[in-house]
This record gives sequence, structure tokens and C-alpha cells, in this order.
Amino acid sequence: MFSPTTAFSKIGGMQAPIRVVQGGTSAGKTYSILQYLILYGLNRNLHISIVAESIPVLKRGAYKDFIDIITKMGLYDESKHNKTDRIYQLNDTIFEFFSADDHSKLRGSRRDILFVNEANNVSFEAFQELNIRTKQFTFLDYNPTSPFWAHSELIGKEGVDFLIVTFKDNEFLDIKIKEEIQSWEQKAQKSDYWLNRWKVMGLGQLGVQSGAIFNDWKEIESLPENAELIGSGLDFGFTNDPTSLISVYRYDGEIIVDEVIYQKGLLNSQIANLIKQSPARFGIIYADSAEPKSIAELKSYGLNVLPVVKGKDSINYGIQLIQQQPFKVTSRSLNLIKELQNYVWMKDKEGKELGIPIDNYNHALDALRYLFLMKFSKKSKHFGLKWRR
Repeated sequence: MFSPTTAFSKIGGMQAPIRVVQGGTSAGKTYSILQYLILYGLNRNLHISIVAESIPVLKRGAYKDFIDIITKMGLYDESKHNKTDRIYQLNDTIFEFFSADDHSKLRGSRRDILFVNEANNVSFEAFQELNIRTKQFTFLDYNPTSPFWAHSELIGKEGVDFLIVTFKDNEFLDIKIKEEIQSWEQKAQKSDYWLNRWKVMGLGQLGVQSGAIFNDWKEIESLPENAELIGSGLDFGFTNDPTSLISVYRYDGEIIVDEVIYQKGLLNSQIANLIKQSPARFGIIYADSAEPKSIAELKSYGLNVLPVVKGKDSINYGIQLIQQQPFKVTSRSLNLIKELQNYVWMKDKEGKELGIPIDNYNHALDALRYLFLMKFSKKSKHFGLKWRR
């Protein structure tokens, strides 16, 4: 019915309940997973869910590829295709396509098999809701632009298979595209941008965003037992943005940063409850001064919350304060790590940095900045940190 690629053969050999497929561009990972699921479900009675971050992503990606595959295989029957709900019945197997932002689907009916496409754009909470309702096995795929929850929560754990595929595993790749990708290897010797692109898109290995604002930080496994709490920063959110609480510690003359809260839809009473369950309750918390009502309400719960004094050009000044000092980040601070890797300077059309940070990937970092503004200015030498000179 079709000639399998090396990527398909490798994917077909995965056996664990959770199957993580990391890969570069044009590796055919999504296409191969779909081919496998179609063949697997052809003579079975299954319910298979295919999920991405949004409907537009599905329509131009996995959903489009699925229809393309079954059409080429001579299996497409329009009478079996519910285009409104994006459901297709292949013999006795149902394939459904929906987005991870559809909360009714996340907590809805169970399924036999789950495929999370471009999983790095789907929250860990959404994955957990879906995976816990999956009976047989789950596939995930993604381009490794930066570490995310698959690396911290899944890979290397029991019951998880991990695979890296590249363009070299796709024998049917157009020669022009193949040559273009191969050309990046030579360019990588002279440019950090091409080095990262070759590493991520060519070799399917983890990379970082080019031009990241914060570079002098390292990840540590956990917070040392005797670390001393300096304080916390709090950035409010609700519908579109998460509420973020970041705690900062001192240990052996170094700064350690720990993510405490990173969640949308929290009421102030819920924020207070989460703080009371964490060590942050023992220290001062500097919150966004643009939310005086929320600050007052948190104080009414007995928490030591004060407004941050921002001042003129406080964003860039706060960034400079953070840049002046190396720091460590706990491995459980997943959202903070993602922001650190993706928070970059805006650039003009020629790629020149403008000295203005992007207004994205900055919720946890705003909370961190509030703490630095109030505790790590020149007036804070008494904290005994190893400041860079």
C-alpha cells in the first residue's frame, strides 16, 4: 500500500505506553505516526484521538496529512467523514481531531490511543488530562527548539520510549529540500544562528533560542535543603496570562530561583491558598503595583505582599540587574526555564537587536524582575552574594 521510510520503521518499533518522537524538520515524524495509526486501526475497533494546540494547527498539519494518507491509500470514503466535527470512521475505528484548548474534550470520554502533535506547544496539564484517559498508548512528537515537560517529566522514565528522527530517516524527501538542510551544517561553522538551526532542525537535537536575553544561568536538580529564602515576586494574570510566583533563595553565596505558581484562571483566594502551601509564605512578596486591589486582598489573608516600585525604564533596569548575576534554576521550574530560553530582544527587518525585549515569554520573568528590583539593586549588598565585577 505504501513504501515505509526508516522513520516509519523506527516509530513502528516503539512499544512503551508513552512514545516520545523528537525530530528535526522534514523527518516525516508526524506523517509516519499517522501512517502507523491508520494501519494499526484498520482492522481493529478503536477510538483514536489526535490533538494539537489549536484547530488551525491541526488543519494545516496532522488533520491535513491524515486525509492525504488515507486518500493515497485508497481508503477515503466521504460518507465516513464528519467534516464539521473532524471525525473519520475507518472501518470500525474512529479517528477524532480536536484542540488542546477545548477543555470539554480534555476531560471528556476515554480513548484507546492518543497522539499529541507538536507537544511542545501543549501544556503538561492538558497532556495529563488526556493521557490519564487513554487505555493503550500515547504518541508525542515535536521539534526540539527548547526543553519542555517531555524532557523533565517523561524521557528517561519507566514506561516511556524515546526516539530521535531526522531528515536522513525520510528516504522520500525531495532532493532540493535535503540539500538545503545539509547546507546548514557548513553554515553552522560560522554562525550561532545556523549552528542552532542545524542542531535543532537538522540533527533533531535540543537547541536554544538565538539571542536569548538571559544566558548566565544553570539548571539544578532541586532546591538545597538549607537554602535561605530572600523573597518572591508575583505577577498577576487570569484569563489570557498565567499568575506567576517566583521565589529567590541564597545558598553558598549564589542565587537559586524556584517556580512556585504558574497558572491561569486563579482567583486571589486561590493564589493565597497556593502561597500558604509553599515556603514563599515565610518571606516578603513583591507584586505588580498595577494591581493594588489584588495586593490588598492577599494582605487580608495574612500574607506579606507589597507593591513593587517600578520607576523609570524599570523593565530594562530589572533585566540589567538579573544579567549582572549568575543564578541557578530548579529543574521543576518548567515554565520559567521555557521563558528564559525564549525571551529575546526585538529585532528590525535586518536582524539587528533593538534593545527592547519582546512582550512574550515574560510572565515568570516579570515576577523575577520585581524581586530583583526591590532586593538586588545597589542597596542590597548586605545579602552577601557573589556579584560580578
